[in-house]
Amino acid sequence: MRGGGAFHPSFIDRFHAPPMNERLRTIGITATALLAAVGPAACGSGQSTTGLPQNGEPAQLDPSEFTTEIDNPYWPMSPGSRWVYEETEDGGPPLRVVVTVTDRTKTVANGVEAVVVHDVVSEGGEPIEVTDDWYAQDAAGNIWYLGEDTAELRNGKVTTRSGSFEAGVDGAEAGIAMPADPEPGLAYRQEYYAGEAEDKAVVLSVDEQVEVPAGHWEGALMTKDLVPLEPKVSEHKFYAEGVGPVLTLKVSGGSGREELVSYHPGG
Repeated sequence: MRGGGAFHPSFIDRFHAPPMNERLRTIGITATALLAAVGPAACGSGQSTTGLPQNGEPAQLDPSEFTTEIDNPYWPMSPGSRWVYEETEDGGPPLRVVVTVTDRTKTVANGVEAVVVHDVVSEGGEPIEVTDDWYAQDAAGNIWYLGEDTAELRNGKVTTRSGSFEAGVDGAEAGIAMPADPEPGLAYRQEYYAGEAEDKAVVLSVDEQVEVPAGHWEGALMTKDLVPLEPKVSEHKFYAEGVGPVLTLKVSGGSGREELVSYHPGG
């Protein structure tokens, strides 16, 4: 399964990346900084010391503290916002990924009202995966990921909905899509549905330069995303202020990249 969304937490990217030590030199991360970022805070199984959820711990969410007006600077989601990405992996055919913030909302099982973000992955002009992802922002400015309704397609017919989950249903828990105050070393889970979706992330840097077809940005946020259900897989994601996700590089478990081709702000 591809994972259901261009940049939602369970995405397994398709990239071509240089060796890790070369990449770290390129982006200016020292070995000491990297070890600090992926140390006990990122990998421990205890309760959160940051207020952000870790692993499978329950998230006690007060629906009155959430809004569908998402203005976190690293990932603003005004209705009508549209991101177009090109995704490649291991020499395979390029995929086109279109992500659109709709004007629809959904109240998930845990009572939080979320924005519906629609994601379509196409190969050769034919949709191969269609997903609705659900996001909401808390009073502190954290963007929460509350689940997804995803379907893989073949010849226009649904082949599987594996990976779909909803916070508050069957033990599934909400996670963090973007922290309110990211800083190097900050770790958090992105989603949790035991055996299906257990992704987590750690902030590596907030001062990166990144260039993709859509533009060049400085002061970009960079995270390392981990997939415990596929322990050999990890990726680096870059977010530009005022835009959102702009680049993802797979750094282990294969090769590939997904880069922003165009962005249209909503509102």
